[in-house]
Amino acid sequence: MKYTVRIEENSHYADESERRTLGEFVDAEVAVCAARKVVDDDLNSLFRPGMTTDELYRHYVSFGHDAYIISDDPDCRFSARDYARERCQQICSQPPHTEHNT
Repeated sequence: MKYTVRIEENSHYADESERRTLGEFVDAEVAVCAARKVVDDDLNSLFRPGMTTDELYRHYVSFGHDAYIISDDPDCRFSARDYARERCQQICSQPPHTEHNT
């Protein structure tokens, strides 16, 4: 079975000229990991200390990438927005990093 990970820019949603293929995978788990990495990379670049979960999520849906998987496998499900919402909560609940002078 083949799993194709596609990416659309949220800022140009449904604009086919902004759609690209990340890759084709033979394993659902690897495809899901690749799609999650796209979302994680966006969230990490969009996050600023002090952001709330809702603020980070709004930035993601405005400026991030929507990764999705095309496959005939009915058990392979991935929602970039659902995953992003979950990750926003995790990222924003982490204590801020502090630098220590040594």
